[in-house]
This record gives sequence, C-alpha cells and structure tokens, in this order.
Amino acid sequence: MILARWISGALLAAAIAAGTLAQRPVNHPPISLGGYQVLAADFHVHVFPMNWTTLAPWDAVLEAQRHGLDVAAVIGHNHLWFSQAARWFSQKLGGPEILPGEEIVTPTYHLIGLGLQTSVGWRQTAAEAVDAVHQQGGVAIAAHPEMPYWRAWDAAAMRDLDAAEVVHPDAYRSAEKYAQLRQFYDRKPLTAIGSSDFHGNGQPGSSRTYVFVRENTQPGILQALRERHTVVYDRAGRAYGDPELIRLAAEDGHLPVPDPNSTPAGLLGKCSRIAGLLGLLVALFFGLSRDRLP
Repeated sequence: MILARWISGALLAAAIAAGTLAQRPVNHPPISLGGYQVLAADFHVHVFPMNWTTLAPWDAVLEAQRHGLDVAAVIGHNHLWFSQAARWFSQKLGGPEILPGEEIVTPTYHLIGLGLQTSVGWRQTAAEAVDAVHQQGGVAIAAHPEMPYWRAWDAAAMRDLDAAEVVHPDAYRSAEKYAQLRQFYDRKPLTAIGSSDFHGNGQPGSSRTYVFVRENTQPGILQALRERHTVVYDRAGRAYGDPELIRLAAEDGHLPVPDPNSTPAGLLGKCSRIAGLLGLLVALFFGLSRDRLP
C-alpha cells in the first residue's frame, strides 16, 4: 500500500531527525572548586583504521563533545597520525582539547604517552619508554596494568611512571581485574586515571578523569597530571585521586558519574524511539507484507 509506505517513511524520517537532535552536544557550565577549573577527560579513545574500532578521528571528537568531555586523547597503537588529525579537527571545530599522544603497545606492557611530538618506539623496556615520553615533556600513564603486565613494571619503570588507569572497563567485567588495577595503583603515589579505552563499544567518557587545572591549556593539563591533581569515580561512586580534591568534590555534592548505558534523554529521545518503532510496524504489517499476498 502506497499510503502505508508514506506513513512508514515519514515516521522513520521523524525518528532519525528527533534522534539526531536529541544527541546534540549539551553545553555544561564550567565547574570550579577550590580555585581550580575541573575538566572532564578521557585519555584513552581509539579510532579506525588499525585500532579495531568504529569511529574516525573526527567522529571521535564529536562523540567526546557530545558526552560532555572537555579533554580527550584520541590515540592510536604505536602511532600519532590519528591523534594529530583529531587535534586539528577539534581546533577547527572549537571542540574539546585533544592531547596528542599514542598507546605504546608491546607484548609485555601498554603505556599511554600524552603530549608527544613524535612516536615512541615500542621495542624497548617500560622504563625506557617512560623516559622517552618524559624527554618530549609528556606524561606517562600505565594502560590497564593488570597482572599479566606486572613483570614489565619493575622498580626502574615504576620510579618515573606518572599515572595509572585505576578505573577501566575491565573493572566492570571482572572483579579480579578490578582488584589488580587497584593493587597496581597502590604500589606508589600515582595520578589516578579513569578511561573508557573506547574501541567501538560503549562510549567515550564512560569512565573518565576529572582534572583540576589552574590553566585550561595543554601545558596546564599536563602539569595537573604530573601533580596528581585528579579525581576518578567508579560506577559505585568510589573515589580515587588526591584526597584533598576528593574532599572538595564531596563537599560540593560529588562530581557527575556518567551512566555507560545511557540513552537519548528527554522528550526528543522518547519520540525518536517511538516513531522508529511505529514506522517499522507500519511497514511490516500494512505495507511490505501486503505486497506478498496473492
């Protein structure tokens, strides 16, 4: 039936339009606590190709903006190309601050280097890689440092390591892995990092780091990371990071903990889902199915 097809098409078009509008970036007011500006950051977002994910560098920037991130590290495995592309795009867009960096991936450890100008070679020890990051003025973060990687993180590597991911998607897949992340984080005073390790599932910022900066610039962010001026929450509200900053956040009423299973909110989101479902039902029962009748 022609009428049914028109109705189905109109409903599906309305669903797409409403869903697109519902997913627009929401401007959130700046957060200030104790003389610091608090930035929401995700330092572990991957893009395609070469990283088993679904977003191009420019799409990752838009997703980071849509999920309320002020800072992101759009990183590749052992290269800086896509990080640089994402940074250029975000600067043109006026989007989040994109820190140039990469995930240095080896068989024995993974290390995120932020604030890099050139790629760091992966055929070296963890201690040597940390030193190479620091030679460029960067910050070195142990990526998902679970037990299989501990042997690489010997005394020499731990001595100059800046930070470690203590909240990571693996923490929600396995209580054992979460315990290992916490145990590594407790080995020495480290900057607490929460990251999504986005590879196409979930969303950027599903686990995030709140960075307390004096200056909202790349140097200011890197300096705050060196000074361990971060707060990270898991989904249960457990906090990691600088005790004084955790106290400030608690007195202010707690910083937002993102819901990784969130869907488009508000009236537009509901309209999108309802219109999409009705459009499919109309097409199925009153349109397409009628064409098959004798």
